[in-house]
Amino acid sequence: MTDPVYQTDALIAEDIDAYLEKHQHKTMLRFITCGSVDDGKSTLIGRLLYDSKMIFEDQLAALENDSKRVGTQGQEIDFALLVDGLAAEREQGITIDVAYRFFSTENRKFIVADCPGHEQYTRNMVTGASTADLACILIDARKGVLVQTKRHSFLCHQLGIKNLVLAVNKMDLIDYDQAKYEAILADYAEFAQSIGIESFTAIPISGLAGDNITTKSDNTGWYDGPTLMEHLEAVEVGNDVNLERSFTMPVQWVNRPNLDFRGFSGLIATGEVAPGDSVRSLPSGKTSTVKSVVTMDGDLDRAGAGQSVTVTLADEIDCSRGDVLAAADNPPEVADQFEATVVWMDEELLVVGRGYWLKLGTQTVSVTVAEPKYEINVNTMQHMAAKTLQLNSIGVAELTTDRRIVFAPYAENRALGGFILIDKISNKTVGAGMLHFSLRRAQNVHWQAVDISRDDHASMKNQKPRVLWFTGLSGSGKSTIANEVEKKLAIMNRHTFLLDGDNVRHGLNKDLGFTESDRIENIRRIGEVAKLMTDAGLIVLTAFISPFRADRKLVRDMMGEGEFIEIHVDTPLEVAEARDVKGLYKKARSGELKNFTGIDSPYEEPESPEIRVNTVAMSPEEAADYIIKQILPLK
Repeated sequence: MTDPVYQTDALIAEDIDAYLEKHQHKTMLRFITCGSVDDGKSTLIGRLLYDSKMIFEDQLAALENDSKRVGTQGQEIDFALLVDGLAAEREQGITIDVAYRFFSTENRKFIVADCPGHEQYTRNMVTGASTADLACILIDARKGVLVQTKRHSFLCHQLGIKNLVLAVNKMDLIDYDQAKYEAILADYAEFAQSIGIESFTAIPISGLAGDNITTKSDNTGWYDGPTLMEHLEAVEVGNDVNLERSFTMPVQWVNRPNLDFRGFSGLIATGEVAPGDSVRSLPSGKTSTVKSVVTMDGDLDRAGAGQSVTVTLADEIDCSRGDVLAAADNPPEVADQFEATVVWMDEELLVVGRGYWLKLGTQTVSVTVAEPKYEINVNTMQHMAAKTLQLNSIGVAELTTDRRIVFAPYAENRALGGFILIDKISNKTVGAGMLHFSLRRAQNVHWQAVDISRDDHASMKNQKPRVLWFTGLSGSGKSTIANEVEKKLAIMNRHTFLLDGDNVRHGLNKDLGFTESDRIENIRRIGEVAKLMTDAGLIVLTAFISPFRADRKLVRDMMGEGEFIEIHVDTPLEVAEARDVKGLYKKARSGELKNFTGIDSPYEEPESPEIRVNTVAMSPEEAADYIIKQILPLK
């Protein structure tokens, strides 16, 4: 049989255009290798690259000089070195991050992710699996099904990977024993069924010796299934499945190079689109008809899932980045409350009630996460009670976004169902998740249209609504100064209302304590009340410690542009403690009062407040006069 690599080389030499045309229309399969530590993931990928002739002579020479084990043709090659690219990994002998490699055969192109096997790097494995069409789960034939095998299988199932390959590796080290292989299959099949995995493909292999990787092995005459490569080339890829679903395309940008052209560009997530199709823009719900489907190579008669296109419409409808174009007769849902599985990926704990950024497709919104309904023990699959989530924890919780977003259950549409969570202060990705469904209360509650707008309320009061947010340590003088400012505004015939921290905790927030989560909820409620009062046209003054920057930003994001004025009542801790009007610092120092800001709970000073007053250098009345000058005019 003619070597396919030789055929490819010959085609390149004879007709480069024909080769490029053939290569361009190959399908792409994204897959991962995962499993427990030292199951041979990197070695397997190295073997695939080697057998696919995707390494060069200089690489091969380097590998032969740095050899550790023996390959099929006598070369002493450590195939793992082909994918072991990080210095830290080389030194420790483990895979820490996800290593991606590209290779190609006559029939298909591949992107493979080598995922770490250690439990502490579960978040890295989730990253690699999030875009995969197939997971190759390796098992060391000597060890059988391990805890990490179950963990990675569960995560792959949760992430919606339908194509699972159980690669029982290192068969050469158990003398290709069929009975041991079948015992491993039976053990894994029992576990797979318990977590809802309906099917998987099992292949006995040796990444080192090459058994059943690209060619059938004489050592496993009892196995009549495909080689790993045959299966990878034949398996149905994600876009094949997505083509069968209704059209959806998250809009990445509005393309308008001139006044005569307005198109909506993005990657088609599911389905197909063609000129003449009726589409709906979400969340607005406006409908139109597709005028053309444009690409760099010209207009198309039809485009499908996985293609990047620009769609022009017959009508000028409201549609921008973050919106979704969808089939008019079967659009995805729009909601602002959901149940979701959350994988926590940060060393800092999930803070219940704190505002994070949620990024789903091209949509970015503010979101809060409720206390988890339960955490999943991936070792036993038990549901455990949890107050929060820690690094690598997996839990189910309810999410609330600050506005409605377009979504689909992750099981139906990964592009509109998979999200990441981003810390608002550090901009770190702290979590990832899969939306299950919208909550019924989100479907039953709708905004009621009113005839008198917030602008009307403000106009009647002849003022611009503002929130003057006083923040500082206990004893800094927030309430005193806020009270002085309100009195001066009253003399100026301004309509105001003062929300004080102690007063609010006697009523609205009397059910809250002083834990971090309760403090966050305290500020969230105050923010919502302040927003309602600005809707009524009032100037709202709030005097709260509000120790966390993220929570103050959450309130700022609720308000209109320029309406939130952060005022830092800047008083050194030793000065505030010396005042100690209420005796709170004394109790905190003695241990009688827990979670007290400045003592055993942090205060995060504003980094760039609109106004800063120094109460050491100013009296309360002087501070109030200074603030009034800064905020005028209020009209």
